Amino acid sequence: MKAAVISAPGKVEVATVADPTPGPREVVVSVAACGLCGTDLHILQGEFAPTLPVVPGHEFAGTVVARGGEVTELAEGDRVAVDPSLYCHECHYCRIGRNNLCERWAAIGVTTAGGAAEFAVAPVANCVKLPDHVRTEDAALIEPLSCAVRGYDILRSQQLGTHVLIYGSGTMGLMMLELAKRTGAAGVDVVDINPARLATARTLGCSNAAGSADELDRPRGWDVVIDATGNERAIQDALGRVGKGGTFLQFGVADYAARATIEPYRIYNQEITITGSMAVLHSYERAAELFAAGALDPEVFISDRLPLDRYAEALSRFRAGEGRKIQVRP
Repeated sequence: MKAAVISAPGKVEVATVADPTPGPREVVVSVAACGLCGTDLHILQGEFAPTLPVVPGHEFAGTVVARGGEVTELAEGDRVAVDPSLYCHECHYCRIGRNNLCERWAAIGVTTAGGAAEFAVAPVANCVKLPDHVRTEDAALIEPLSCAVRGYDILRSQQLGTHVLIYGSGTMGLMMLELAKRTGAAGVDVVDINPARLATARTLGCSNAAGSADELDRPRGWDVVIDATGNERAIQDALGRVGKGGTFLQFGVADYAARATIEPYRIYNQEITITGSMAVLHSYERAAELFAAGALDPEVFISDRLPLDRYAEALSRFRAGEGRKIQVRP
């Protein structure tokens, strides 16, 4: 089969690799679409993936074409979206229900071969069957949505009527915007230096969209500030925008070397909460239900649908900040 392969830091190509074979409790999925994510850029830089080469792609959906001998929950021909999370279920964090912090954390498309390929293998337990009205290729959006749902689980103390500031209006920032509206925010402001992406945030109904938080009139700061960029400068600025009693959520994936500072006295004196959200935790099925209920408009979120052969180009366009969600299709 054809697959995108990251063979070394900075090196990616589409090559022919062996077809996957399912284990007893696994299925093989014919991939309909695979989304690109900031994590893929980190893997290309040599971060996250413990070993290279690896077939990337942790946001994908498709059709079951083969199944292991112990699989009874799905049949060939079923359309599914795939949760890429792989946990050991044995370590301290798995035993206390914090599987996303698993000491042996792994993921399809990060530590094992993923969906940037014609076929991918997945545990049957990670597959969610799609309802008839959901297009298979659109369902690749469920995985990033499940990360956003996890982010709002972290913000469970958020009250109705809060004021939210989101840094970044790429796919993840826009998903956080949509969830903020659904969780009762009084206002959701978005900051980005990309005018095209800000235009999409306006289309989705943000309260204000600006190139800098200085352009927004909120002298007391915001109740909730979310970084969805992973950019060091954006994070530093965002920390300074949290109002008294507010919460800062690090949602974007930053480089390992990124650094930001905040005065400990301010954290104490203003009772500021600083927290993070890591990947998916008990949120994939809920994201699938939200997606099926129309929480996101795929035509707004998916800006580019490229053939798998153009995977390297798709990564370059994503790195340059072009479009919104970029997908590849075998």
